[in-house]
Amino acid sequence: MLLLEKAKRGEITKEMEKVAKIERVDVEKLREGIARGKIVIPYNNRRGSKINTNVPEIEPKGIGEGLTVKVNANIGTSEALSSIDTELRKLDAAVEGGADAVMDLSTGYDIDKTRKQVIAQSSIPVGGVPVYQTATELRRKEKPLVEMNTEDIFDVIRRQSEDGMDFVTVHCGLTLSGIERLKQQGRICDIVSRGGAMLTGWMVHNQKENPLYEEYDKLLDIAREYDLTLSLGDGLRPGSVLDATDRAQIQELLVLGELVDRAREADVQVMVEGPGHVKFNRIRTNMEIAKELCNDAPFYVLGPLVTDIAPGYDHITSAVGGTLAAVSGADFLCYVTPTEHLGLPGEKEVKEGVVASKIAAHAADISLGNEYSLERDRQMSIARKELNWEKQVELSLDPERAKQIKKDTNPQKDKDTEDKDSEDKSTGEECSMCGQYCAMKIADEALK
Repeated sequence: MLLLEKAKRGEITKEMEKVAKIERVDVEKLREGIARGKIVIPYNNRRGSKINTNVPEIEPKGIGEGLTVKVNANIGTSEALSSIDTELRKLDAAVEGGADAVMDLSTGYDIDKTRKQVIAQSSIPVGGVPVYQTATELRRKEKPLVEMNTEDIFDVIRRQSEDGMDFVTVHCGLTLSGIERLKQQGRICDIVSRGGAMLTGWMVHNQKENPLYEEYDKLLDIAREYDLTLSLGDGLRPGSVLDATDRAQIQELLVLGELVDRAREADVQVMVEGPGHVKFNRIRTNMEIAKELCNDAPFYVLGPLVTDIAPGYDHITSAVGGTLAAVSGADFLCYVTPTEHLGLPGEKEVKEGVVASKIAAHAADISLGNEYSLERDRQMSIARKELNWEKQVELSLDPERAKQIKKDTNPQKDKDTEDKDSEDKSTGEECSMCGQYCAMKIADEALK
């Protein structure tokens, strides 16, 4: 029986219990949120089963209303850079940075093998975009994507599900009428979704409707078989802040809202992907429209990026937008790395992207009044008041970096000490920024 089906019947599963414990929420309220489709727990039923022993148990993650904002990290090979070992190191970097989920977007050598190893090694949910693999496999057969048939893409979806993928991005809301709307109104950046562009090329060439839309019931059947969570992709998401909230984007959202209803009726967990580039003052409007049209389904946003002129720093532009998006209703932030718009990220960029998104997610959580998140900030403030460096490092989002900076910028008091990290563990010693003029120390002495 499917997790959503059990939730509707009033049953509480082990996944619900684990998520409720992690989130510090009442398990009955969690179950109710799942039953209403406002919360999802991506968790393939192959996990930990005897059917596929290469699909290990993972820490289940709840995404949606009343829960902490989650962060996803994209990894995966490309035709230019293809190394499974590298992707596994990037997976570890994402988990170390605090990612709640990871997506394997591989288009390089041996996609099936890469995915299987990522799933086998991951301790968090894994997702993918099946149309990428479909296009890659056709190309290797020296066939263009426009020659894809319906079975090609559904075969990949089934294979990925069989391997243990917990959620998949499927651009089901992209229709011929939506493409026509896009052509009529014009955009600076027509389509920036890779999956959306691939399907658009196929649809325009063949003058046929999107197979993921036309054969949506077949997709639901596969999702039911594996308890696969659908992430309804935004094929017409804006790729320029000047293109956001246009008619094409809204028309796709209308279709996605209808597909959300159909998925819920079929007991298939579903979330919806949101915009990429949006002016800061339009983010709240975008989220309110999206939530309304999609019946409060959990929302998964790429960024959003609030300016287009910061290549090399787009992890920052996305964190700025991600905070407001999450405060306004987004439940799941897809990280953006410093290499966005420039190239494939490495381990360092993956971790930087995850931490930037975690900052955005945490900032939203404390703004929304999450008690556990607020307590963590309170404990950090106390540690700073006490000049407790060890505790400050422990509470930080990236302890390794915090510890290294403290060490590099604060010369040791005792050059002959054998404990090279002794200053990091001290309490009461001011840092090199203020030295004897430390405000905390001066105020503490004055106010005694």
